[in-house]
Amino acid sequence: MDDSVYKVIELIGTSGESWEAAARSAVETAAMSLEDIRVAEVVKMDMRLENNKVVQFRTKVMVSFKYHKDLTE
Repeated sequence: MDDSVYKVIELIGTSGESWEAAARSAVETAAMSLEDIRVAEVVKMDMRLENNKVVQFRTKVMVSFKYHKDLTE
């Protein structure tokens, strides 16, 4: 098995529905431009409030994806 290198980035997804939907949004949006996403770790959940009411769920995730060496080098 070859050695691998992974990069980790922090993302914050938002949703008016739930923390799970916010996390899903972050990962699915990242997947549009990243290849080989391997793990998404939820590190924080919070809510945005207006007039003492929840208006948005926010989920911070650390996403790791496999680093591919540029083959044009």
